[in-house]
Amino acid sequence: MPLGQRVGDKSDSRYCGVETAFSDDVPETLRDNLGNGFDFVLMPLTDPKYRPSQTEEDLNGPCVPPFAGSDLVLCPAQWNSHVVGKVSSWIDLDSDDEVLRMDSETVLKQEIAWAAHLSLQACLLPTPQGCSCANYARCVNQILQGLNNMQLWLRIPLVSPEIEDSENTPDSSDTFLKSDSVCRKRQNNDSWEWWNTFRLLCEHHSQLSIALDILSSLPSANSVGRWSGEPVRAAIVHTNAFLTNARGYPCLSKRHQKLVTTCFKYSIQIVISGAPLHHVSGRSVESPEENNNHAIFDDGQIPKTHLKPYLDYIGYLYQRLEPLSEQERFELGYRDFLQAPLQPLMDNLEAQTYETFEKDTVKYAQYKKAVHAALLDRVPEEKASTTITVLMVVGAGRGPLVRASLQAAEESGRKLRVYAVEKNPNAVVTLHSLIKLEGWEGIVTVVSSDMRQWVAPEKADILVSELLGSFGDNELSPECLDGAQRFLKEDGISIPSSYTSFIEPITASRLYNDVKSHKDIAHFETAYVVKLHSIARLAPPQPVFTFTHPNFSPKRDNRRYKKLLFELPADTGSALVHGFAGYFDATLYKDIHLGIEPSTATPNMFSWFAIFFPLRKPIYLPAGSVLDVHFWRCIGATKVWYEWSVTSPSVSPIHNCGGRSYWVGL
Repeated sequence: MPLGQRVGDKSDSRYCGVETAFSDDVPETLRDNLGNGFDFVLMPLTDPKYRPSQTEEDLNGPCVPPFAGSDLVLCPAQWNSHVVGKVSSWIDLDSDDEVLRMDSETVLKQEIAWAAHLSLQACLLPTPQGCSCANYARCVNQILQGLNNMQLWLRIPLVSPEIEDSENTPDSSDTFLKSDSVCRKRQNNDSWEWWNTFRLLCEHHSQLSIALDILSSLPSANSVGRWSGEPVRAAIVHTNAFLTNARGYPCLSKRHQKLVTTCFKYSIQIVISGAPLHHVSGRSVESPEENNNHAIFDDGQIPKTHLKPYLDYIGYLYQRLEPLSEQERFELGYRDFLQAPLQPLMDNLEAQTYETFEKDTVKYAQYKKAVHAALLDRVPEEKASTTITVLMVVGAGRGPLVRASLQAAEESGRKLRVYAVEKNPNAVVTLHSLIKLEGWEGIVTVVSSDMRQWVAPEKADILVSELLGSFGDNELSPECLDGAQRFLKEDGISIPSSYTSFIEPITASRLYNDVKSHKDIAHFETAYVVKLHSIARLAPPQPVFTFTHPNFSPKRDNRRYKKLLFELPADTGSALVHGFAGYFDATLYKDIHLGIEPSTATPNMFSWFAIFFPLRKPIYLPAGSVLDVHFWRCIGATKVWYEWSVTSPSVSPIHNCGGRSYWVGL
């Protein structure tokens, strides 16, 4: 049964599994564990004693492998919903022993074929032997080419056994920090490197994912954070990772609690593994220190265990989660879903798009504050009753900025004359209806025109627009406002007054695979709007391009070029860069701003998601290296486009050269 009920949460992380030993009686194993509250079992598919080389063929051909029961012992729905297969852990496809290597390849193929026959959703692969896993990866990649929809989970320890043993050695921490050779050993034994080697050999296959082994030791927070952008499907939490509370029950350290909570956030399923170290019936409590058994099951006969107290604790952590907010529930369907950016000058928005943006009350509250402050600065109190401020809303849409501006005028006690300029003829119809409905006939004038061609009857004191895109200037706000500022007074105010774009390198395996699925270069040279979720942010965002309005410079030029250097925190380890996340931050007026750059993002605003610039080939970033990135904003006669490239630690092609794949039409 699920760990608990949480409003809006329909993710797989609600379900918790248990790793079991091999059993000839699959129904009984399933019945026992489901009866204890687990939702699925992670179980071996064949007898661990089976070796093909030691089995003689009979007259009817090869011997049938000793699978854990016939497919008939459970109905197809039970196999599919409650069983995750586990490939024999003894296999070693990179062994120097040819017999062992051949046996391993045979058993791997037999067991995965059997799991596919049972329609299992996933099958767990044993941990590779470090980075020396070429033959293992070759066999798995070969299997993946013909596999159905089943996922293969590669078992990877969060901390490699060598580092785990070193950190559990008395006084090891000092020598570990001081010894260069040990530091090099730590890098070579980085389990992320094992995964990265394996997935590169398997060509980033979308059906290859990860099951992380979580033991008593944890790496640094930055090192753990790398896995957020990887395809982690399960976290196997061992009983030796649990501490003992005052009542003798299992509990987790603060860092382990945070890790498990993060798993819930990223829809990662928890699996409990190992022998019980806590006997909560009152007889005894064995502490993790007294039994340091890392107990990844060795497929031997292990007596039935009672792991329900561990499940109860995981359920307790799940039930402590805050309910999903209204904004989070709204964004669920957009998480990691790539969308093409809007083309506001080339295309007219539909009513549904307008309605979505108009629901963002936070954005319009910020605009209202900005207009209110500008009106107070523009018109002193003694002239409030006699001075009429001319305010132009360029790109008025269906009128939310007009409404916000009039509310600001009413609250400030200032008088307005408003021009609502809109090129979309369909939105103009709505604007006329709104004016009649609200009784704004003597205050608001609707202008059906492109702001760049309109000849204004008078100049404006305040120019208000919401032309910003996810990357600030990517919906051509600079070009539009440069064209519109000719009808702004020399001392006039532009809202927004400036905006800056930002980028940061990210690991985003899911986004990369989605782009790769199109099998062409054009999609790798396109920027996408996306609600980022399953990503790892590798370095803090840095500013790219800044635009200020009004800009009356005679040498005005909106082309830009920026070189940026990103350095990962020292304790992160190596990482893979799949692309760049882009954001913006805008100053509306003085200290009033809005934006989506993570460190300064406006709370509870949903009008903009981030933008994603993919890389055709992911860049491997060794620990301690610097990422050298180049971004260009280019302008032609009919379009604006971005180009981007990496020159260190390895060189990528210049993406979208000449705007061949992606551009925004003028």
